Amino acid sequence: MQVILIVIPVLSLIFAAAGGRMGELSAAMLAKSGEAVELVISLCGIICFWSGIMRVAERGGLVEKLARLLSPIVGFLFRGVKRGGRAAGLITMNLAANILGLGNASTPLGLAAMKAIAEESGDTSDSATDDMIMLAVLNTASLQLIPTTAAALRAANGAAKPFEILPCVWIVSAYSVVLVVTSAKLMCRIKPIVKPR
Repeated sequence: MQVILIVIPVLSLIFAAAGGRMGELSAAMLAKSGEAVELVISLCGIICFWSGIMRVAERGGLVEKLARLLSPIVGFLFRGVKRGGRAAGLITMNLAANILGLGNASTPLGLAAMKAIAEESGDTSDSATDDMIMLAVLNTASLQLIPTTAAALRAANGAAKPFEILPCVWIVSAYSVVLVVTSAKLMCRIKPIVKPR
């Protein structure tokens, strides 16, 4: 990835210089840099708001209620996680954040859940457990009912109806979740040919 991030600007500079378009390149760099800053600032508010809501929900006991409500699903997907434990609560909040489309807000919860899974399993190796893999898979292809971040991006870029993508998001995210969960469950049943060192 670092190579790509270096090669693309260098090639842009070379081709702009060769084509005599350095002025256009400079103008585009300044304009797009400003737009990037505006976009980040417009997203900060909504991400801070939902991150705060998640923190209040966690401290107000909503984690435990959600964990009880979703415990059959979490229990099925995460066989090694203790029901009602800290890891189950964090996984539940992570799934809730992803369902609300808060990818950035769910990251701290996902990292904390990974750490809690490792602590509960007592596994000291560098290898990921089946539960860690399932959590990573669910974060990658999460079911989204309200794609908040995507809608905020669309609104920031001038979309008249930022939430008109809802039916497509529901269909695609449901399909991806079913596919990846099924694949992960099947792959977890297959023993690795080469054991990790």
